[in-house]
Amino acid sequence: MGVARTMAVALQGLRGSLVDVEASITSGLPKFTLIGLPDASLSEAAHRVLAAASNSGSSLAQSRVTANLSPATLPKHGSAFDLAIALAAMAAAGSLSARSIAGTVHLGELGLDGRVRPVLGILPAVHAAVQAGARRVMVPVGNLAEAQLVPGAEVIPVASLREAAIRHGGDFTPISVEPILAAPAAPRPIDDLDLADVIGNEEAIRALIVAAAGGHHLYFLGPPGAGKTMLAERIPGLLPDLDERAALEATSIRSLTELGSVSELVTRPPFESPHHTASAAALVGGGSTRIRPGAAVRASHGVLFLDEAPEFQPAALDALRQPLESGVITISRAHHSAEFPARFQLVIAANPCPCGLYELGAQSECVCGPGRRRAYLNRLSGPLMDRIDLQIKVRRLAPAQLIVAGETQRRTTAEARQRVEAARAAARERFEGKRWGLNARVPSKWFTEGSGRLPKRITAPLERYYQTYGLSMRGYVRVLRVAWTLADLDGAMSPGAEHVGAAIDLREGVNA
Repeated sequence: MGVARTMAVALQGLRGSLVDVEASITSGLPKFTLIGLPDASLSEAAHRVLAAASNSGSSLAQSRVTANLSPATLPKHGSAFDLAIALAAMAAAGSLSARSIAGTVHLGELGLDGRVRPVLGILPAVHAAVQAGARRVMVPVGNLAEAQLVPGAEVIPVASLREAAIRHGGDFTPISVEPILAAPAAPRPIDDLDLADVIGNEEAIRALIVAAAGGHHLYFLGPPGAGKTMLAERIPGLLPDLDERAALEATSIRSLTELGSVSELVTRPPFESPHHTASAAALVGGGSTRIRPGAAVRASHGVLFLDEAPEFQPAALDALRQPLESGVITISRAHHSAEFPARFQLVIAANPCPCGLYELGAQSECVCGPGRRRAYLNRLSGPLMDRIDLQIKVRRLAPAQLIVAGETQRRTTAEARQRVEAARAAARERFEGKRWGLNARVPSKWFTEGSGRLPKRITAPLERYYQTYGLSMRGYVRVLRVAWTLADLDGAMSPGAEHVGAAIDLREGVNA
C-alpha cells in the first residue's frame, strides 16, 4: 500500500500539457476520490475504473483510493485519463510495477469490462507528450495508427486494462479480448469533383483560380441554378497539397473532432460547408466545460464555404471577422480558454434577393422590391464584405448557351492547379525568409512602405477609385494583394496598371 504516479495529457485547444496522475491507498472505509479540477465526464472515471479493475482481476472496491491530477489549477476534461488513473491505483495497491508506469504516458477510456476504448485528440496529446520530453506512450489499439504519426514517440497499443497491467509487470493471466476499433473515415466526395464539369461562367472560373493562387476570400452573387455551389466545391481541388506543418495541424484538428477518422496525415485541404442555421458557436467553436472547435477551425488550411450566406445569423457571420484577419480563434470562458488555428479561405454565396428570382437586371418573376433586396444583402455586414477580396456575379445560362458552351474545350482541375502551384511558387520565392508565403497574408506595410510599393503610374487607377468611391484602406491593400496574384499568374515580376485595374474589377464585380 502506498503512492504511485504516472502521466497523462490535458488538452486546451491544440495545446497539451503533461499531467501527473497520482494514486494513494490508505486505511479507512472504501471510497474512491478524484481531485485535481476534473470536469463532469472525468469525475465519472471513478466508476469506470472500479468496474474495469474488478473485471481485470484487481479489485479496488474494498480500498480507500485517492487519485490526484496535478497541477490542480489546470482544467481537465474527458475520459482519456481513465487508463492512467486505473494503472496508478493498481500500482499503489501493489498489483504492478510503480517504476514502470512512472515513465509512461497513458491515454485511453475504460469500458466496464476492462477494454480500452479509443478517444479524441490522441494526435495532439501524443505530440504534446513528446514535446515535453516523454517518449513512451500507451494508447488504445483503436488509436494506434493516429499515435504513430508523431515522430519520436514509442507507442504501445493495448486492448484492455489487463493487457496494460501485464505490460507493466502485473501478475495476471493473459486473456485475449476483441479490441474496440473506431469507425473508418468516410471518403470525401469533394475530391472527385473536376473543374471541367463547369460550363460557361469563365469570369467565375478565373476568380476561382485567382483565389486559389493567392489565398483570397471569394463572394459569389447569383440566382439559384447559376452554379455558385458547384464552383465553390471545386476550389479545394485547385489548392496544392498541404506542407508538413499544415498537414500536422489539420490532422490534429480532425483528431479533436472526428473519433477514429485519423490513420494518416491529412494532405489535402479540408472543405467545410455548415448549414445556414449554424450558430456562432458552431462556426467558430464554443462550449462551457469543454471548448470544441467550430467549422472555421476545421477548415484551417482549406476552405470554409457559406452557402445562402444572408440566411446565417448576423452574429455568426460577424464572429468570423476577427479570425479572417488574425488566422486564430481564441475562445475564453470563466476558468479557462483555448486557442485554435483558423487560417482558412472564406467563400460565400448569396442569392440576389429573398425569393432568389431577381436575375440581376431582369425582374420578370421576382416579387421582391428594391428595399427588400437591399435589406437582404445588407445582412452581410460592411466590415465582413470589406475583408473579401473577390466579389463576382454568377449568371444563369440559357439552355442554348449551355449547349454552345458545352461544346467548347474546358480547363480541368489538374491544369488549373498547375497554374496555381506556379503562381504560389513565385510568391514563395519573392517572400523567401518571411513568415508569410501567400499574397493574401502579406502585411499592409509591405505594400505601402516596403519593397512591394508600386510606382504612382501603376497605382493611379486604384488611387482614383479610392478617392471616388470611398474604398477603405483595408480594401485598398486587398486590391494590391490581388494585383500581385494576377501578376504571378501571368508570370510577371510585378503588377502593371492592367493588373491593378483587373483587381479592382474582381473586387467590385457584383456592383458592375
